[in-house]
This record gives sequence, structure tokens and C-alpha cells, in this order.
Amino acid sequence: MHFLVSLMMFYLILAASSSGVQPLCHDNERFALLQFKESFIINQFASGYPSAYPKVSRWKLDQISDCCNWDGVECNKDNGHVIGLDLNSSCLQGILNSNSSLFHLAHLQNLNLDDNDFNSSPIPTSFRQLSRLTKLSLSFSVFSGQIPSEILELSKLVFLDLSYNSLLKLQKSGLTVIAQNLTNLEVLNLDKVVISSNVPNILANLSSLTNLSLKECDLHGEFPVGSFGLPNLQLLHIGFNEYLTGCLPEFNSTSPLVSLRLGSTNFYGELPDSIGNLKSLVIFTVRYCNFSGEIPSSLGNLTNLEVLLLQSNRLHGSIPRSISRLVNLEILRLHDNDLSGTVELELFLRLNNLFDLELDGNNISLLTKPSTNSTFPKLEVLSIGGCDLGEFPEFLRIQDQLKLLDLSGNKIHGQVPKWMWNVSIETLWDLNLGNNFLTGFDQLPVVLPYVNLNNLALDSNMLQGSLPIPPPSIVLYSVSNNKMTGEIPDLICNLSLINILDLSSNNLSGPLPQCLGNLSDSLTIVDVQDNNFHGTIPRIRGEGKELKLIDFSQNHLQGRVPRSLANCTKLEVVNLGSSDSNFKFPKLHIIDLSNNDISGKLPYEHFQNWKAMQIVNAKSLKYMGEIITSAMSANSTVRMPSINYSITMINKGTETNYEKVPDCPIAIDYSITMINKGTETNYEKVPDFLIAIDLSSNRFEGEISEVVGNLKELDLLNISNNFLTGPIPFTLANLIGLESLDLSQNRLSGVIPPQLAELTFLSHFNVSHNRLIGPIPHGKQFDTFDNSSFSENPELCRNPLTKKCGNLEDSVLPPSSSHNSNQFSFEFGWKVVAMGYGCGFVFGAVSGQIVITKKYGWFMKKTFAIGQPTRRRVNWRGRIN
Repeated sequence: MHFLVSLMMFYLILAASSSGVQPLCHDNERFALLQFKESFIINQFASGYPSAYPKVSRWKLDQISDCCNWDGVECNKDNGHVIGLDLNSSCLQGILNSNSSLFHLAHLQNLNLDDNDFNSSPIPTSFRQLSRLTKLSLSFSVFSGQIPSEILELSKLVFLDLSYNSLLKLQKSGLTVIAQNLTNLEVLNLDKVVISSNVPNILANLSSLTNLSLKECDLHGEFPVGSFGLPNLQLLHIGFNEYLTGCLPEFNSTSPLVSLRLGSTNFYGELPDSIGNLKSLVIFTVRYCNFSGEIPSSLGNLTNLEVLLLQSNRLHGSIPRSISRLVNLEILRLHDNDLSGTVELELFLRLNNLFDLELDGNNISLLTKPSTNSTFPKLEVLSIGGCDLGEFPEFLRIQDQLKLLDLSGNKIHGQVPKWMWNVSIETLWDLNLGNNFLTGFDQLPVVLPYVNLNNLALDSNMLQGSLPIPPPSIVLYSVSNNKMTGEIPDLICNLSLINILDLSSNNLSGPLPQCLGNLSDSLTIVDVQDNNFHGTIPRIRGEGKELKLIDFSQNHLQGRVPRSLANCTKLEVVNLGSSDSNFKFPKLHIIDLSNNDISGKLPYEHFQNWKAMQIVNAKSLKYMGEIITSAMSANSTVRMPSINYSITMINKGTETNYEKVPDCPIAIDYSITMINKGTETNYEKVPDFLIAIDLSSNRFEGEISEVVGNLKELDLLNISNNFLTGPIPFTLANLIGLESLDLSQNRLSGVIPPQLAELTFLSHFNVSHNRLIGPIPHGKQFDTFDNSSFSENPELCRNPLTKKCGNLEDSVLPPSSSHNSNQFSFEFGWKVVAMGYGCGFVFGAVSGQIVITKKYGWFMKKTFAIGQPTRRRVNWRGRIN
């Protein structure tokens, strides 16, 4: 039977050849393709493109089916051999083995397996059998391990794309091998492949290259300047290699460059005037580099330019008027440089294709009175914060497509005009009017009309009256540092998507709406400090699984903290209101209850549950905070705000400030100012292994339990200015990393345990104003403390005090290890009484009396990919390097 079928196939091929019809595919290749199909499962989640579908599902297992007609298969028109296989985005999932029937297709020239899931398998060495390959594309296909040298020996390759397989590695000499062996290469794309090497000069010998993309490959050293001059190079992408340095060369007019992306590298120097010779340039990105000097006026010669990303460099001087000649420009980002001078907004409004303009973070003064005959582009992003504006630009009245509008940090006075509530009400995602001199609203609507608004920043103005209520779509809402009055409307409880709610430093009053507890599943930060709220804390009705910071300080709140707060396991600082031992808070690093009026015994039972204070992995340095991403589509052009929390904390007797301005999307980092050794110290970041307890300036009573000695990773312990009695437990000597210990202004008695002299990291120690007796320990750190650490203890003796000890010194023994054990009933109720500025609950991201400031950074991102559709797997932030 098989012989008859083969004979029939032979006559069919012969007949087809004589009639000029394309011959049928060969049996062995058809079987090989079917075997290849059967070695994988079809999984719709294995591919990311929206257009993905399982091409192989249409391949049929019948004897006379012509595989040359199968989806994704290309055959030679003369002999019927399979020469092309395009299975990109085919929902294939499984492991590609070296014995795969794929490698029986010996005539294969083009192979595309992009956007499938090969389960982190290594790339098979059997690719050596496909010696005729001219195109190999395996991007976004979940391969891992070392790129086999056999692929680098496929000398006929013209197109090689292994990009976006972040677990793939190229041997250190790999780029050199490629330059030596693959001399016909026109396209080389290794984006996100781990290379970790210099770029060899020999790469400039690949004279046929049209596309070279080595983005985010951990490249370092100096980029060979000769590579810019490759005669056919149209696309050069080497961004997101932070240790890669280099300078731009002098460009000649014959350069065919279309896309030049160097963003987020360490390139430096000036932008050469010869940049104007790149007449074909469409995309030019040098953001987040170290370029200096002025923007060359020759940039105006690049009339094909559509994207000019120059932000976050050290460029200075004025913005050249020649930019108005860039008639095709769509995106212009000049923010965060040192540009200066007066600029007319009309300069940019002449660019009819412009939809993204960002000028903030410079020293320019923007004139916003365009001529009456101006035709305005339809902007999606306008970021002109800190541009010396004194009023709302009138041309905004006709803008109906804005997604981001940033007017922060200007000098805009008076009321927000009524017409602002008609600007882009269907499209606006982000509105930042913070840090101006706004006093109120002209006919404020009950709920702001922007139906898709995610982020609203009105902080640091002089706004009066009742709170403006954002729409239900809001994710971030800040109206802090104003003069808002009245109560929080119940309408705020409709904000079911909100992550960050900041109403701090206003004159708001009344009770906190109990329905705030219903928002706990979405909320990450709640800050209502420094108002006039009274009543009780709302009960958490959900799991509160995302809550990280709650600050209710400097109000007139009373009562206990709800037991439901125990569900909030991600809280890094919390005020406990019950002796319930279920308050474990495994992530709690810093607790601050200072400067309140809390009474009762210290909650030692809770101390035993704070596991993060007992075991910390300091090998991996991290910082407090988290990234909060809102629900945005993968191709969204909206940039998200970054928020900095600057927190003041009493540490080592000194007020110290930690400060950090984080990156986007919505990035929240905690930073603090700590009183440290009597000096205010600024910490730009708060490491997540910082462990601190500050219970100072309250009315705690009873003895200090030995269990405190279990918190072995503690850096700071401050229980000063309370009513504590009894001895200092010698188990505090277990706190081997302790840097600051303040027990002053209590009623402690007994001796200072000599074991504390073993605390070699201790740089601040204060037990003054107690009832301690006996000799002061000596040696190591104790020899560095002055008499202020021990003053007002009449029975203490020995240096640095003037009182001598006599025979008492030799008779003092360490306290018994059983002295403090099991003598507390753990009955515990902390109450807050309205007593001036220090009253109220303090929930913060870092210990101490918390003073929080915010800095909002806004940015827009849009993905550009020449010849490639937008993919679901691409990070929604869509970085343009």
C-alpha cells in the first residue's frame, strides 16, 4: 500500500512539473512537520500577540494532504522542499529537543518561532543541521541557558533575532564570534539577552548590517565609534545598558540612520552639530544619559523626525527656535535638564502633529499667549510644570484629547476656572495642579467630571472650602497641604479603585467616615494626619491586604485601634490597640508611637511576634516602599506619578531626615529624617533592614521585659520619657547590632548590666534621669559616652561621672536571668487623648514623629516598534530608550 501511495505521489509531482503547477511537498517533510506538531500542546496563553492563533491546528493527517498549502509553511516552487516555516504566535507550548523532527527539514531557509512558550528549555545544538538557514527568529519564546555556538556557525544567516529571552546568555566572546562568522548579517537583535561584555571593535566590520539592537544586555565599556558609521545601518538601539559609555561621532550626510536610541546609557559629551546631517532620522532618543552642552540648532534640519527624547541630561542654554521646523514631530521631551530662557508656547503649537510636549524640570519661562491665527495641535500629554506660568493657558479650552496635564510648580494664582471642568473630560487620566497658589474653585462640581481620571494632585496650594470629590476611576488622590475645611463627604466611599488617599495638613474636621474601612482591599496608603478629625478609627471590613502606611496622627481621635487591623499583614508600621496576640505583622520593621499620650504596660507579647525584627537578610539591599500599578492597557501612553515620603524620626537623641525621590510608575518609597547623635541626618533611602522601635514620650509603665532581647536585628530602641520601673534587663546585650539605646527619663533602678559593654555598634546611649546605682561599665563603646548619658542618677559612679565607686564596684553582680520573666499579664489598652500637637495615632512607614512631604513626578511613555505589532508581553510602561 505504501508503495502504491508513493508511486501515485511520484506521478502527481511529475504531472505537476510538466504542467507548470507547483509540486507537492515531500512525504518525509510532511511527516516531520506532523511529528513536530504532535510534540507540543496548544495553549492560548503561550503567545502574547492579540492576533495569535494555533496555525498547526489546521495541519491534517491524511495521506494526500499537500503540506505546502499548510498555514505557516513555504515550499520551493521548483522542487517542493519546505524552505520556510513561520509559526510565530502559534500558541505552542512545550520543550524543543535536539531530536525534534524540525531538524529533519534540511532545506529550511527561513524559521520563525517567535512568541511561543518553550518552557525555558535550552536552544538545541541540532540547529547545526539547518545549514541553509538565512533567517532565524526565536524572540519572546522563553528559551534559557547559553546560546549554542552551533547557531553562531550558521554562516548563511542574514537575519538573527533571539531577543526578549531574558534567561538566555551569550558567551563573553560571542559578539566577536558573530562578527567573524556571520559576515552576511543584515539584522542582529539580541535585546535583553545577557551578554555582560564590551562591544568589540570588530562589530564595525559587519558592513551589511541594517539593524543592530542590543538593548538591555548588560554591555559595558566604550561603544566603538566606528559602529555609528556602518554604511547601511538604519536602526541602532543600544539603550538600557547603564555601564556602556561613549560619545556621538561626527555624522556625514550619507548616513541612512532612521532610528537612533541610546537612552539610559552612560553616553556623554555634547550633541554634535553634525546631527543635522541625519536627514532620514525618524526616532532620536538619548534620554537619561550624561549629555551636556546646548541643543544644536541644526536639529531643525531633521524634518522627518517624529520622536526627539532628550530628557534627563545636563543640557543647558535656550531651546533653539529651529525646532519649529520639525513639521513631522510627534513627541518632544526636554524635561529635567538645565535649559533656560524665555520660550513662546507658539513655537511648539506650530507643530501640527505634536501630541506629547514635556518641558518641566528646567529653568525656562513659558509665554502662553499664542497669536489668534494659530492652529493648535491636539495634545495628549502636556507637562509644563515649573515653567513660571501665572495663569491657566487659554489654549487648553479647546483641548479635548489630553491624557496627562501637569501644571504643577508654577505661580498660578486664584481660582481654578470653570472651563477647566470641560477640558478633555473623556480622556484625561492624570491631572497635576500641585505646588501653585490656587485658592479655590469657580463653581466646583460635586464630583469632578473626568470620567477616566486615575491621578489627581492638588497638594501644596492654598485651596479653601470643601473637598473636591474625584470620579470613581481615581487611583491616586492628594489634596494635602491646603486649607480645606468641612467633613469628608460620604461620596468618597465610592472610590473603589483608590490606592493612595492623602488629605493631610488641612483643616478638615468631623468623624472619619466608617465606610473608609470598605476601601481597604484597594488602599495602600491612607494619610489624614494634621487635621481636626475626632471620633474612632474606621474598622477594616476587608482583608486590608495591601495597606502599607496609615497615618492618623495630629488629630483628636480616641479609642482603640480596631482588631480588624490585624488582617493588614503588609503594614510596615502600625499602632496597636489591643493585647490580642493575633497582631503578628510579619513585615513590620519600624514602629513609632512616640509623642502620644498612650498609657498602660508595654506589649511584650507582640514583641515576640514581630519576626521581621528578629531575622533580617541584609545581604540583599532593598529599600522600603513598593510599586503600585494601576489598571492600564499595554499600549497606554499615560505616565504615572511618583511619590516620595520624607519622614522625620527621633533617633539617637537627634532629629534625622531620610529622603528619596523614586521612579515611576506609581512608586512609593519611604524616606526619613532621624534625630541621630544630636544631629539631623538625611537618609535618601530607607533600607528594608532598618529595624527601629520608638515608644518615647508616652505614659508607659511597668518593667522592661527580657523578651526585648529577642529582637536581635534591632538598630534603634527608644523608650525614653515614660514611667518605666525596675532594672535594665541584661538580655539587651543580645541586640548585637543595636546602634542607639535611649532609656532616659524613666524610673529605672538597679545597675547598668556590664554585658551591655559588648554592644560594639552602640554609638548612642542614654540612661539619664533614672534611679540607677553602681558602677558604669567600661571598655569598648562605653568609654566613648560622656556624662550626659548618665546624668541625674545620684547613685551611679565611675567615669565619666565624677563620683567614685569605692568597694561597691566589685560587689555588683549581673541581674538574675529570671528576674523579668513571666510577670506581665499582657492586659494592654492604648488610648489616645487630645493633648496638643502630639496627640493622636501615628501610623507611618518609618518610626518616629512623622512629617510627610510628597514630590510628584509625572511622565508619559509610548512604545515604538518598527515592523513589530504591540505585544501583550511588553511591559505596559512601554519604555522608549
